[in-house]
Amino acid sequence: MTETRPARGHDTRRAIVREAVRIGAVEGLDRLTIGRLATTLGASKSGVFGLYGSKQELQLAAVEEAKATFIAEVIGPALRQPSGIDRLRTLCEAWLEHTRDAAADGACFFLSVGEEFASRPGRVRDAIVSVWQQWHEFHRQTIVEAQQLGEITADTDPAQLAFELAALERGAVTDSTLLDDPAVFDRARTGMLRLLREHATDPDRIPVPHTPVRRNG
Repeated sequence: MTETRPARGHDTRRAIVREAVRIGAVEGLDRLTIGRLATTLGASKSGVFGLYGSKQELQLAAVEEAKATFIAEVIGPALRQPSGIDRLRTLCEAWLEHTRDAAADGACFFLSVGEEFASRPGRVRDAIVSVWQQWHEFHRQTIVEAQQLGEITADTDPAQLAFELAALERGAVTDSTLLDDPAVFDRARTGMLRLLREHATDPDRIPVPHTPVRRNG
């Protein structure tokens, strides 16, 4: 059966936006150009321009694609768990796995573009900030739900715990990229498990963390 034109257009659009995410993560969204993507993907400039119209629209599409990937790889696995400490732990594990894979590919998209656009007002920054805010709120709400179920201690500050867990993840990504040390993700996981055990009403539901041993040579 001959492939339909809409199907070809959809495949082209996905290829463009996925390459845009890759470039954005490693080099920054400012390095995106319609001409570069057209050359890389063997497409015409007019074809790429016809799909997105401007560099800014292309940048916004890259943010949306990265967001969709994050939802599928991090939030999706967590939502498949019942509310409570198991969902929170799954969220942490999926988050680390996602960022470990991102670091192996070069960099974490949202950490890279967040730094790039931190002091640059506009639609792209607003889109990046919105994703960060939604993520932090989902993380905090997951802790709140576990607390309401009696699985997180009543004196835990959900926003503070979410911040501390996020800080471990961001530190792991930064150190992994800068120092080329993948073991930092094991250290981040150890720190996350310690925090979860500290705040769980039943610590035995969380594995005992083990500090990774650094081997020389």
